[in-house]
Amino acid sequence: MENLPSVFAKNDLYDLESLPEVSKDFTHFLYKVRDKFGLDDVAYAGMNPINGAVFGYVTYDNDWKQHYTNQGYHRIDPTLHKARRSIAPVDWSRLERDEHFLAVFNDARDFGIQAQGMTIPVRGPYGDIGGLSITSGLSVRDWNKLKAEVIVNLQSVAVHVHDMVIRSDSLSNLLRTPTLSQRELEVLQWTSAGKSQQDIADILSISNRTVEVHLRSARHKLYALTTAQAVGRAISMGLIYPG
Repeated sequence: MENLPSVFAKNDLYDLESLPEVSKDFTHFLYKVRDKFGLDDVAYAGMNPINGAVFGYVTYDNDWKQHYTNQGYHRIDPTLHKARRSIAPVDWSRLERDEHFLAVFNDARDFGIQAQGMTIPVRGPYGDIGGLSITSGLSVRDWNKLKAEVIVNLQSVAVHVHDMVIRSDSLSNLLRTPTLSQRELEVLQWTSAGKSQQDIADILSISNRTVEVHLRSARHKLYALTTAQAVGRAISMGLIYPG
């Protein structure tokens, strides 16, 4: 299962590096940025202007990426949401320490991720939004000094990365990928495993009629005439796994 390219556990968060046609140059570039400026980690996150899905590349360890995704933290991460509303760099030290901040960064600390960082927002001409986030474990004094030295260069880097991703085939393919709900994916996944509609209803504790509603919606989104076609297309797109 680890070798199958796919969206992560939540289908509105995409690790672009996991897509089969992606160029590894993006992630390698982030590693170069990290090393050049003496940072702990660098991450790029963008938002699909059509359906609001989050996508990106990061230098974080896979364990943190998977945990972040499984928890759905992209939906509450203040470093992402604050940057979307700002045109100036967002210093994480100025973020409100509310329940969302604590939920994300208390867990991040367990994975060795620093709560000291900054997000540089980027806006494109088509309503596209992105942000370059950096983290550092330096002392507050050294961190403030580093920020002053690198902020101008990192703003240029942020624009460069965003433009590269927006122009990439990976994002173009993602924009064409239908956005199925988590329940629709579950129903298709169980169908792929050979379960009947009644079986699926029992497994998911929903009615048989609700299962049919989800299947109908999935067929519509996948431009499939039959459920079998929908399952086949979902598998080929990496949205579900073969049963």
